[in-house]
Amino acid sequence: MSTTTIRLPEDLKSRVASAAERVGTTAHGFILQAIAEKIDKDEKCRAFDDLAEQRYAAIVASGKTIPWNQMRTYLEGRVKGSSVSPPAAKKLVL
Repeated sequence: MSTTTIRLPEDLKSRVASAAERVGTTAHGFILQAIAEKIDKDEKCRAFDDLAEQRYAAIVASGKTIPWNQMRTYLEGRVKGSSVSPPAAKKLVL
């Protein structure tokens, strides 16, 4: 395991120590967990953005989409347990 030094302002260091004590860990453990959570959140956001870009590119490439009112009706039917057919994608009209 490698070592990294970070410089914390005294007030932040104190807050970290207090928070670590409240959750029953060390300041070191608390900081490691905070870094891991931040990285996990960033990776999930990046994956979400990448998926959105891929889906948008597919819409642009096909020129097809489903109007929101039709999709909403379909989804509401699914939530109610109705047997509903998914709406068909149609050429996007701007």
